[in-house]
Amino acid sequence: MRILYISQYFIPEMGAPAARVHEISREWVRAGHDVTVLTTFSNHPTGYKSPEDCWVLKRREKVDGIDLRRVYSYATPNKGVGKRMLGYLSFLAGALMLGLPQFVEKKPHVVVGTSPQLLAGVAGFLIARALGRPFVFEVRDLWPESILAVKAMEENLVVRGLKGLADLLYRQSDRIVTVGEGYKRKIVELYGIPESKIDVIPNGVVADQFTPGAGRDEICAEHGWEDRFVVLYMGTHGMAHALSKVLDAAKRLESDREILFAFVGEGAEKEALKTRAREQGLSNVIFIDQQPKSMVSKYYAACDLGLVTLRKDPLFQEVLPSKIFEYMAMEKPLLISVGGQARELVETACAGRFVEPENPEALAAATLDMKTGSEERARMGKNGRTFVLANYDRCVLARRYMQVLESVVKGRSVSSN
Repeated sequence: MRILYISQYFIPEMGAPAARVHEISREWVRAGHDVTVLTTFSNHPTGYKSPEDCWVLKRREKVDGIDLRRVYSYATPNKGVGKRMLGYLSFLAGALMLGLPQFVEKKPHVVVGTSPQLLAGVAGFLIARALGRPFVFEVRDLWPESILAVKAMEENLVVRGLKGLADLLYRQSDRIVTVGEGYKRKIVELYGIPESKIDVIPNGVVADQFTPGAGRDEICAEHGWEDRFVVLYMGTHGMAHALSKVLDAAKRLESDREILFAFVGEGAEKEALKTRAREQGLSNVIFIDQQPKSMVSKYYAACDLGLVTLRKDPLFQEVLPSKIFEYMAMEKPLLISVGGQARELVETACAGRFVEPENPEALAAATLDMKTGSEERARMGKNGRTFVLANYDRCVLARRYMQVLESVVKGRSVSSN
């Protein structure tokens, strides 16, 4: 089968969207399918392209057997809604003007468009219709609901327009794939879409990329963590993640010289967080730049406790952060400051402890308690790895996803030409 997968994010960018598209596409290629990914030039989350990519209109690459087509988009640091929207719009334009003509002669059998961001889904829909092929809308984030949840925008004409676009994509797609049951419930509840139209293919891990303990000594020696109890936050430092509350917890734990909060990654809020930590003189906090994928598991190995946080908002009760699976695959116990499905998963696996979102006092108390319970942490870590490998193996999930695509193609009776 020929598959066209449209995503604004792809490796070497870090983060769940890039990893999901790459790893699932790679598994489809290994199964004998012809997979093309239409994306842009890497710039997330810093907003800066490498010098060799600046002003390049398009480029074709081969990555793990995937036919990769990169098209131009405007790149900007994640500061200001207007500039971000311009970046999203430019990818839509690039996908249609530079991407679509490349598929007219050899058409895919199915087109998958993934959100975030929503306009990447629009690009997928328009390209599928132009080519006369079925369209699968993959929903990794609920737009514009998540924009409202982090208060990046108020309810206005733009937001109402985005809701209209989301409604169009939900109704006009041949199939919807979400990454969690919570998102499925919200789409049904908010937009009246039949449950039967929606499949859930969650994120997961590729087992051989996560070996417990591997790389710990290297990272500990580099940062002087040998005698510290390290609480690690790995990922985007964004408006949704309530990391200022983690700094509040760190402030309450200053007297314990063994505890260290390590923040690894980039994002719109990072500079503000660094400034605040510096102004408060927090010696138990360290910020580390975004790491290449080859280093990520080593940082997991070097920590004692994994931290997953989101703001206290009803929408985030439905979110299942992908870093949960990675911590668990590395046998790391979790402090999960996210309710709903994420909390349920961690507690079902007996792999960590829930802390009320945006509650610094509870986070500080739980950190102290987990520090003293080394046997409990080890048990949680082993429970987590066993659970995630049994239930969230990316290879198995990719096969399930392929079954969805095959049913869509069969239902539309697409001819191979």
